[in-house]
Amino acid sequence: MNTEMVKMKEVPKRDRPRERLIEFGSDHLSNQELLAILFGTGTRYENVYQLAERVLRHFEGLGQLRDVTIEELIGLKGIGHAKGVNLLAAIELGKRIQQYQDKERYIIRSPDDGANYLMEEMCKLKQEHFVVLFLNTKNQVIHRQTIFMGSLNASIVHPREIFREAVKRSSASIICAHNHPSGDPSPSQEDIQVTKRLVESGKVIGIELLDHIIIGDHRFISLKEKGYL
Repeated sequence: MNTEMVKMKEVPKRDRPRERLIEFGSDHLSNQELLAILFGTGTRYENVYQLAERVLRHFEGLGQLRDVTIEELIGLKGIGHAKGVNLLAAIELGKRIQQYQDKERYIIRSPDDGANYLMEEMCKLKQEHFVVLFLNTKNQVIHRQTIFMGSLNASIVHPREIFREAVKRSSASIICAHNHPSGDPSPSQEDIQVTKRLVESGKVIGIELLDHIIIGDHRFISLKEKGYL
C-alpha cells in the first residue's frame, strides 16, 4: 500500500481496508490495515496507513499493545481519545474471546466423553464419516475435522493427512471416530487395521492416538477399551 499523503476517498476502492476485509476476509489483512480500520482516519499530516504504521513501530508490533493504556495511546501524536478508545475496546474484546474459548473448550477424559461429544450428530448419518478430534495437553478439543466420507478403507485413511493436520494445530493427541450407518458399532477387521496403522504412525510422530470410537445407533464401542490401542 502506497503511504503517500492521500485522502481515503482518493485510494482505489479495491485497496481500502474495509472493502478488502469484506471481499477477502479479515485474515487477509495486515496488522497495519486492521489498525487503519479501527482508527478510521488519519491526521492533517499523515494518512491513516501511516498513522497505523507509526503506532506499530512505536510498540514494536502487536506484543506490547496487549497491555497498553489509554494514557500511552493518547500520548502519541495523532491518537486522540476516540482512536485510543476504539483500539482499547478491540484489544479487550480479543482478550475476552480468547478467555471464552479456553473456558468453553470441551474436555475429553474418557471414551464416554468422546462419544457424547459426537453421538447426536454422527448417529444419524446415512453415510460413514471419519472424524478426528485434535486435543491439547489438557485434553481439550481444539479442532474437529471430517477427514473423509465413505466406507472405511485402510488405503483411503492416510495417516499423513491426519497427522499433518495434528502438527498444524499443535495437537498433543488425537481421537478418531467414525459411524456405522447400520447402527451396529461392532468393529470390522478394516476398523482394527486402520486403528493399528494410526497408533504406529502416532508413535513415530509423537502425537498419541487416544482412542478410535465407532458410533452406531445411540451406541458406541471404544477400540481402546477393547484393547486395540
